Amino acid sequence: MNDFLKHLFPKVTLEKNLRFTYTFCLGGLAFTAFLLMIVSGTLLLFYYQPTPERAYQSILFLEASVRGGRMVRSIHYLSSHAMLLLILLHTLRVIFTGAYHRPRQLNWLIGVALLFLTVFAGYTGYLLPMDQLAFWATKTGSELLSTVPFGEGIKSLLAPDGVGEPLSLLRFYALHIAIIPLSIAALSALHFYRVRKNRGVLPYL
Repeated sequence: MNDFLKHLFPKVTLEKNLRFTYTFCLGGLAFTAFLLMIVSGTLLLFYYQPTPERAYQSILFLEASVRGGRMVRSIHYLSSHAMLLLILLHTLRVIFTGAYHRPRQLNWLIGVALLFLTVFAGYTGYLLPMDQLAFWATKTGSELLSTVPFGEGIKSLLAPDGVGEPLSLLRFYALHIAIIPLSIAALSALHFYRVRKNRGVLPYL
């Protein structure tokens, strides 16, 4: 925790490490988008009902009858897209600058895991509104998943009773609001710790 706080609020830093045009603060911006998702998602929890019969109606109620509900949902939606885009750009920046070389190989793997978790978070969250678009998009994704190695097993684990059914919706909900966010938070803390342990982010080349 001390290393994490020191990374966020260092007492001293090299002037060259502050060059915005080198890192573009993409990692920090992605983490900020994640925090926005946590705050907005927590507010959405007060109204969302994770059942096939009530999920869509609870979204309609949130947007039509709750003051600021549509804005909160929009913030959650936009911040999820922003986080994915920023992590993708951050990954490209790491590749182009050679930041995955020794001694940063472990941090590179952590970053890749964060990218996959972000994509998975988006996939699990897409089903939750339970409208037609969400259902068929998730259904298509599950069919594509079954074509990869071990895909059938993963598919049966995520949706044992079929996409949009009570048990599958509950599993997507649990993954989206608890398991994936906690994993992202833990890996982000480890990611920041490794940056500090590797004595900052520069030089790469």
